[in-house]
Amino acid sequence: MDFLAIDFETANYHRHSACAIGLVRVEKGEITSARSSLIRPPEKWFSFSYIHGLVWDDVRHAPSFLELWPEIEPYFSGIDFIVAHNAAFDRSVLNGTCAYYGIKAPVTGFQCTLQMSRKVLGIYPARLPDVCKRLGIKLDNHHDALSDAKACAEIMLYISGRSR
Repeated sequence: MDFLAIDFETANYHRHSACAIGLVRVEKGEITSARSSLIRPPEKWFSFSYIHGLVWDDVRHAPSFLELWPEIEPYFSGIDFIVAHNAAFDRSVLNGTCAYYGIKAPVTGFQCTLQMSRKVLGIYPARLPDVCKRLGIKLDNHHDALSDAKACAEIMLYISGRSR
């Protein structure tokens, strides 16, 4: 089972306003690589600083998603699926940001650890910190993109281990 756990943080309500990304690659059930990057969104408007702590000054010199894409695109190849905790959000940010910059979005399907935590594990509430606490998974810094992506990868590995 090869997959990519992904987490985005956004600056505002626009789906193309990604300001941070975390990527964790899992191959044959083992985490093989991880990376994160700040992203300079196309607008200086930040509405969600109270959630993730990022402001324009943090990302003003970061690469745009268009500039970052050649470095992160290889993470999306050769995988069975992409996983995110609340996949509908992260899928919409990936697709919205790719569309904004004229990038062909990956067609790989998404799995959602939020939904699986509810349906497969019966965990309620199923917010990322709640699921991590229940499963004993370390969540270093909630709303840090890499920390959240690592936790999501660990949840997916836990769930996949239960279904074998």
